[in-house]
Amino acid sequence: MSRIGSRAITVPSGVKVEVKDGSVCVEGPKGKAAQKLSDRITLDIKDNIVKVSRNGNIASDRALHGLYRALINNMIIGVTQGYSKELEINGVGFKAQVQGKKLTMALGFSHPVVFEMPEGITIEAPKPTNIVIRGVDKMLVGEIAAKIRDVYPPEPYKGKGIRYAGELVRKKVGKAQATAK
Repeated sequence: MSRIGSRAITVPSGVKVEVKDGSVCVEGPKGKAAQKLSDRITLDIKDNIVKVSRNGNIASDRALHGLYRALINNMIIGVTQGYSKELEINGVGFKAQVQGKKLTMALGFSHPVVFEMPEGITIEAPKPTNIVIRGVDKMLVGEIAAKIRDVYPPEPYKGKGIRYAGELVRKKVGKAQATAK
C-alpha cells in the first residue's frame, strides 16, 4: 500500500474540488488549477476530504496512486498559499527589471535578455539583483525559475550568474593559483 497515496487530503474552507471529464479541478482564493486524471485512479470527495484510490495493484498503479495524491495536494496548497521561487543575480552590472509582462535582464551580453511571463505566473524584481517568481502551479513556477537560471548559470571561478536564493556555488581555484602550489 502506498504510504503517500493512502493519506486523505483535507480541503480547507474556501477551496472547491471537483472531478469532471476525467480531470480534477481545484479552485481557491489565489486561482484555479486543473490536472488530467489517469483512468487507473479514482477520487472520492466527501465532507471536505479527498481520498485517492487505485483500480489495480500493479507497479504502475501503485506509482500513480502516490503521484496523483501529491499532485492534488500541491494544487490545493497552490490555490490557498501559492508557490514562489527567488533568484539572485551576481556580477558587476548585472541587473533585472520588470516592464509590464516582460522581464528584462542585463547580464553582460551584447544585448539585454528579455523573458516573457507565461499565463498564471507573476515575476517581480524587488531589487535589481533579485527576482521573485510566484504562481499557483508548483511545477510551472519551478520550470520558469530554471529557465531564467539557465540564461546565465553561476560559473565556478568568479561566481557570476543567476542562482537560486541560498544556493551554494563551490568556487574553483584558477589556473594561476593551481600551479603556484
